[in-house]
Amino acid sequence: MNEELRDGSRYLLIDKIVLGYSMIITVVALTRVDLTAGNWGVAFGHALVPLLIWLVRRPGLGKFGTVAGDLYLMFIIFGFYVSLDVLQGPNPPLVYDELVIGWERAIFGGLPSEEWWRRFPSPALSTLMHGAYWGYYLVVPTPILFFAFRGERANARRSILVEGGTFLFCYLIFVFFPVAGPYNYLPWPTGEVLNNPMARLVYATLADGNSYGAAFPSSHVAATTAAVVGAWLGHRRLGYALAVPAILLAFGTVYCHMHYAIDAILGLVTGVMVPLILLRLDRGRYAKLEG
Repeated sequence: MNEELRDGSRYLLIDKIVLGYSMIITVVALTRVDLTAGNWGVAFGHALVPLLIWLVRRPGLGKFGTVAGDLYLMFIIFGFYVSLDVLQGPNPPLVYDELVIGWERAIFGGLPSEEWWRRFPSPALSTLMHGAYWGYYLVVPTPILFFAFRGERANARRSILVEGGTFLFCYLIFVFFPVAGPYNYLPWPTGEVLNNPMARLVYATLADGNSYGAAFPSSHVAATTAAVVGAWLGHRRLGYALAVPAILLAFGTVYCHMHYAIDAILGLVTGVMVPLILLRLDRGRYAKLEG
């Protein structure tokens, strides 16, 4: 039985969030073309997003087109993330790491991202933590694809809303409060901590997909937490299953020297609070109809 949604409008809350985000980034990019000519491309690409939303929400798209329209944010979110690096320019004029490091020392009495790997340089622990960190790329799309393949459009859309909204909230903070994070701002770990396949995989992945200034809060932690929320609301067992790697990932971001501890904590808070707010705003939009 196919599921449809009782919508007063064919445009969803996530569409409006994506539209607002793309317009903000378009304006910001146009004000930063002096940093890099690449911001002309960032502005142009984000200015096309309203057209994309209109295309995927047109009536009469058929079953495949409708499902593809539900999932469109999955196909453009990486482009949004990569654009953040271009937006800052090749020589970012300002990052707030020293301020965040000051908060970190005041709260924890030191820098856990520097101390944990030095105190516990276990190859086995490093493999587990780096594996959990890389698991982000598996956890985040899992609820959306799980529900989409089961034909549960209401649950898939809800997961897209909570995850996509969380991502874009983090991205806006990155634009106006860039923090490089330990990976970009401090010397990398050495020795046995990096001498394992999972650590090498993580560093190879980040070499091709890292955005400078995108550390506070941790969007890795925030998005995986939001993914657990979306999964749990639609399928309790899936939510419980994803909670374990999500918790390990939160610790892994700090142990693996990718984020300050405060980044991870605020990422966890963001991953809970933003979905709750979005679901409150979107109450009643996921009522199921007969197929």
